[in-house]
Amino acid sequence: MHTWKLEIEYEGTRYRGWQIQHNAKTVQGELMEAARQLFSTRVEIGGSGRTDAGVHAIQQIAHLKAPELKTNLTPRQLQHGFNDILPHDINILKVMNAPENFDARKHAIKRYYIYQISTRRTAFGKNFVWWIKDNLDAKAMQTAAEMLVGRHNFESFCEMDEAKKAAKMSTVVNVEHAEIFTAGDLICFRIGASHFLWKMVRRIVGMLAEVGRANLTYDSFQRMLKFPTNAPAKFTAPPSGLFLEKVLYKGDEANLPRRAVSFFG
Repeated sequence: MHTWKLEIEYEGTRYRGWQIQHNAKTVQGELMEAARQLFSTRVEIGGSGRTDAGVHAIQQIAHLKAPELKTNLTPRQLQHGFNDILPHDINILKVMNAPENFDARKHAIKRYYIYQISTRRTAFGKNFVWWIKDNLDAKAMQTAAEMLVGRHNFESFCEMDEAKKAAKMSTVVNVEHAEIFTAGDLICFRIGASHFLWKMVRRIVGMLAEVGRANLTYDSFQRMLKFPTNAPAKFTAPPSGLFLEKVLYKGDEANLPRRAVSFFG
């Protein structure tokens, strides 16, 4: 079995998320279609985690597993082969040889997301920000964001499907990093944790924006981490501003600068 580690960037606007679905265009689906053209045998492609419809990735990690091949393919040949086939909004940044047992999801130890709020209307960035017309107090948002660090029950900030509810899936997440910073006309929220729940980041951002508008007190925000409520659901931030920023594996360091998303390195 040949195994490779793929580093991928994509604009999620046109896709129904990462995970392959029937009758829907997805990032994983496009990768599988490209692999079908590159390989004469069935392969496995698995990502480090799902991103929802409309959410982007600066660095999604995936594994590619293929049975023994008649011709050896170098990582560079694979990268160019995929990129020659993939649509313009999905790009393979890097391909690396990996141990046969490498699993992009199971072996990931931490994930970082970044969300961008624009404080002005923009002609160019609509797909990559959430424009909020109201004045936001970024310092107040930072104070609230600091409350997220630690081990908390994020039931208030996630959406659970019936299967997960029936299985009584844990909604406890250990958040190791959360911050607000400004970059020009953008207010950025970065969060790092071992894993994330469905819609968790977008609902956190929605409530942080309410803090920034002075519609929500610090005590009320903190109470949502202690007592489950459905209140954040109606404030869910749109997917356009959200990016999977980095996925870490054993031995990796985050080293993330306090700057907005750059599309040119």
